[in-house]
Amino acid sequence: MELPACPVETTLMLIGDKWKVLILRDMEAKGLLTRKVYAEVPPRVEYTLTKTGYSLKPILDSMVVWGTHYKEKAAAMEDDDAPDEA
Repeated sequence: MELPACPVETTLMLIGDKWKVLILRDMEAKGLLTRKVYAEVPPRVEYTLTKTGYSLKPILDSMVVWGTHYKEKAAAMEDDDAPDEA
């Protein structure tokens, strides 16, 4: 199985659904999310950020900028380390 290039996406893929639910429930308990359950078959649950959850946006935006810069820098470093083709 080939893993995604994004470490966050890879982590979410590896931790599986059971852990995702536990993490979401913990975030709900800490006031970062609200959870709405729909009386449908199959069951459906919707999570929404609270005001406190939204307050993380500037931090997450900064992480995206850093990650994009780092990814470009890492790619450039790999290109520099690649052997020259004849």
